[in-house]
Amino acid sequence: MEYDRLGRLSFLLGAIISIALGFIEFSYSSLVLVILGLIVGFLNVPVKETQKYLIAVIALLVIGFAGLQVFNVLGNGLSNWIQTVLASFIIFVGASGLVVAVKAVWEIGKD
Repeated sequence: MEYDRLGRLSFLLGAIISIALGFIEFSYSSLVLVILGLIVGFLNVPVKETQKYLIAVIALLVIGFAGLQVFNVLGNGLSNWIQTVLASFIIFVGASGLVVAVKAVWEIGKD
């Protein structure tokens, strides 16, 4: 049960860091988000939830990239903050989705 708590805490921390990066900047922030995403992918997504999670990851990535394009057209100001948050969240979610996708392929290959 301790792994479940670590996975949930990692997800919450990744989301908070993604939002915080809109206000502050620190070295290796992308690396921290990737590591947290990997932890979430390994510990927080059970096999029975894999399909739902991957669909959600695809939706979040598409919406995130579309949002980046929309705010890129709007110009500076508030859009810079939103673009940074979206880009950070894409890094975080993409890393967790990669792990879950590899785990799914592994499970399919075992059968």
